[in-house]
Amino acid sequence: MILPPARLDRFARHIVLPEIGGAGQVALALANVALIGLGGIGSPVLQYLAGAGIGSFTLIDDDVVEVSNLQRQTIFAEADVGRSKAEAAADWVSRFDGSLEARVVPVRVGGDNAARVIEGASLVIDGCDNFATRLAVSDACVAAGIPLVSAAVGRFQGQVAAFAGHRPGEACYRCFVGDAFDTEDCDSCADDGMLGAMAGWVGTFAALAAVRVVLAGVTALGDPQFGKLHVLDGLAPSLRTMRIAKDSKCRSCSG
Repeated sequence: MILPPARLDRFARHIVLPEIGGAGQVALALANVALIGLGGIGSPVLQYLAGAGIGSFTLIDDDVVEVSNLQRQTIFAEADVGRSKAEAAADWVSRFDGSLEARVVPVRVGGDNAARVIEGASLVIDGCDNFATRLAVSDACVAAGIPLVSAAVGRFQGQVAAFAGHRPGEACYRCFVGDAFDTEDCDSCADDGMLGAMAGWVGTFAALAAVRVVLAGVTALGDPQFGKLHVLDGLAPSLRTMRIAKDSKCRSCSG
């Protein structure tokens, strides 16, 4: 693939980075990212990955835009209230860069459809708000051999990790949280509160993790850091990293 002159100009600040270069920019253009959840995390993820030149997106969310979302979900405006988040996000992509593709999937993801909605993706990013969906997505990624970036945020703390449970010796998301969380129950930001800038920090950090995964084996930036959990603390502020061990009894990746 050869990038046309207009694209070379648009991504010049990437291309001059030795850690990305022309080969890295082409890899980004060829990537298909499935983004699950277009809320406080998904919004900045989409903005920065579209800005990075990811060629195509699958935008997955069954929710509609509400006024309370606007405090942290930065791709939406007042005019979007009541609209499908997935459709409004696709419109944002088309306005931002007409060369990018965005497929709208306005469904709730679960064990019955996770494999179908991520089909064809080179990377899945999960920023949803419940464990049942996260585990269904992780299981589908392991089965399909697709790497996963998982990101979560609450109040003043966030977590971001990349997983490749389909690879020997690598943990999956289920290795991290176990089987006890196969449930729809979850804490709600409506109950606990959410600092908008904290969601932005987690989302941009997840976008950086996604770029690393896409560029793995292509450029010097491509250390995907699979199995490393990054914990972001907005009160301190601070960042710490821990290693997630593969569970030899995990029913998803060690079966």
